[in-house]
Amino acid sequence: MIYKIQEEFQKRFGEGAVCYASPGRVNLIGDHTDYNLGFVLPGAIDKAIYVAIRPVEGTVCRLYSMDYGESLELDMTGSLPEKLWARFIYGVVQEMKKRGAEVGAFECVFGGDVPLGAGLSSSAALESVFGYALNDLFSLGFSRADLARIGQMTEHNYVGVKCGIMDEFASLFGQRGKVIRLDCRSLEYELVPFEPAGCRVMLVDSMVKHSLASSEYNVRREQSEAGVAVVAKHVKGVESLRDVTMDMLDTYKDEMEPVVYRRCAYVIQENLRLLEGCDFLKRGDYKAFGQKMFGSHEGLSREYEVSCAELDFIEEIARKTPGMLGARMMGGGFGGCVIHLVEEQAHDAYLDEVKSRFQARFGQIPRVIDVVIGDGARKLA
Repeated sequence: MIYKIQEEFQKRFGEGAVCYASPGRVNLIGDHTDYNLGFVLPGAIDKAIYVAIRPVEGTVCRLYSMDYGESLELDMTGSLPEKLWARFIYGVVQEMKKRGAEVGAFECVFGGDVPLGAGLSSSAALESVFGYALNDLFSLGFSRADLARIGQMTEHNYVGVKCGIMDEFASLFGQRGKVIRLDCRSLEYELVPFEPAGCRVMLVDSMVKHSLASSEYNVRREQSEAGVAVVAKHVKGVESLRDVTMDMLDTYKDEMEPVVYRRCAYVIQENLRLLEGCDFLKRGDYKAFGQKMFGSHEGLSREYEVSCAELDFIEEIARKTPGMLGARMMGGGFGGCVIHLVEEQAHDAYLDEVKSRFQARFGQIPRVIDVVIGDGARKLA
C-alpha cells in the first residue's frame, strides 16, 4: 500500500514526500468500560493508514484519498469541508491551532489497509497518522498523549462522534508484541506482553451493521450513571462506576431498577476481568486469559445486552471448538466482529466450520480478518 501511495504522490505532486503510518486497533477485553472511567486493553495491529506528505507555501492543502479516489483543495483557514474524510484532517489541524501550533499547508496522498466497517478504528488511524505527520513535519512539539487528545477532539468537534480516547491512544502508543492496559480515568498506561506462541488473533465479522449502536450506547451510558447516582447518595467520593465495588452495588441494589443493576454489575466485573487477565498475560497463561475473554462476551451479551444473534452464534461455535483459547464480541455491539485467540493448529478447521454454519444460518459467508499486534504511529524510512 505505501508503495502505491508513494507512486501516486509522485504522479500528482512530484518528489520530496515524507511517509508515515498509523495503525488500526483491536481491543482484547474491556468494552463499554471507557466512558465509565475504567480500563481497556487495546493493541495496535499490522494494518494501517499511510500518508505521503510534503509541506507547501500558502494556506491551501491539496489532498488525495486513495481509498475514495477523490481529490480536494482545502483551505485550512476556511470552513468545515463537506466530505467526511476531509473533516478528520481539517479537524486535526484546527485542534492543533487551538493549542497554539503554527501548522503550515501541505500536499498529500493517503490510504490504508485497515478494513472498513469492521470496528478496527480506521478513523482513529487517519487522525493519528495526520497528527503524527504534521507534528513531525512542522516540529510542533506535541507528545503522543497530546496527539491522542487532538484526535479525540477531532471526532467530538468536527465529526460529531463523542468517542473515548482508547482508539487514538492505541494507534499512537502501540508496540509490537504488547497490548496497552489503559486507565481511562488517569490515562496512565502499562505495556503488557502479548506474544502467544503458536496462536493467532483473528476477527470474524458478523456482517451486521451497528444500526442500534448509537442510540443504545447513550441508553447504556444513562443506565450506568443512574447506578452511580444511587450509590453516590450513600458513599462519599463515588463519581463513576470506577469507584463502585460489587459489595456497594449489592448493598443498594433495591434502590435501582434491575436493568440498571445488571448494567453496572457488568462494568464492575469487566474491569476485574481485565485486570486479572493482565496478570495472566504477564505469566504467559494465555489459556486463562482466554477464559476471561469468554466471560467478557457472556457479560456483554446477558448483562449489558449489546450483542446480537450473529455475534452470539459465532462465539458459541468458538467456545465449543478445541484449540480455541478465547473469543468475545468486540466494540460497541449490535454488530461488528468477534475477536478470537486460537491455536494455530485449530485455525483453518474452525474457519471452515464457522463459515459453513454461519452461511447455513444467516445466508452469507462472514468476513475473516487475521491480525498481528504491531507498532503504533511512526515515520517510515
